Amino acid sequence: MPVMSSAPANRVKRSRVRRTGESAFGLLLLGQRLVMVLVALLLVVAGVWASWGSAQYVMLTEGRERGSMKVERCGEEHCTGAFLPSSPGARARAEVTVEASVAVRAGESVPVVVKPDGSGVVRAGATGVLYAWLPLGGALVLAALVVAGGLRMTRTACVLGLAGAGLVTAAFVAL
Repeated sequence: MPVMSSAPANRVKRSRVRRTGESAFGLLLLGQRLVMVLVALLLVVAGVWASWGSAQYVMLTEGRERGSMKVERCGEEHCTGAFLPSSPGARARAEVTVEASVAVRAGESVPVVVKPDGSGVVRAGATGVLYAWLPLGGALVLAALVVAGGLRMTRTACVLGLAGAGLVTAAFVAL
């Protein structure tokens, strides 16, 4: 009976140039994936950063002045009106300003939280929370496109996209 060797007889040796080219291509693919991960993370972090500017006042209301704003007039960018306090230690103000894009009309009374500067307010309650996190919703939708196209992670992209679209939809329905 003949003795069989453990190494295959038809083993093909690759040249050094080919192995170097394959490893360089692998490094390029790894670099591309890292860049796409960084872009997706940058989008989400930017969305959180943009949202936190308003969300901190709406979500962390302990020690802040809360009350309602009686909207008197609205311009292109801002609505103004009187602030009527409802929290202990809050004082009434003759004129405060809120962004006009929070779906308020003259004559309405909306719950608000006063920003530390004293003249600006943000919408309070669930509506205010959803509106404050609106930039994050848009960032999640954009990050979903990067994750799907650049990383080919379709399930993760669907989750990100649906979360972002759900947040944007909920904010517009609430307003």
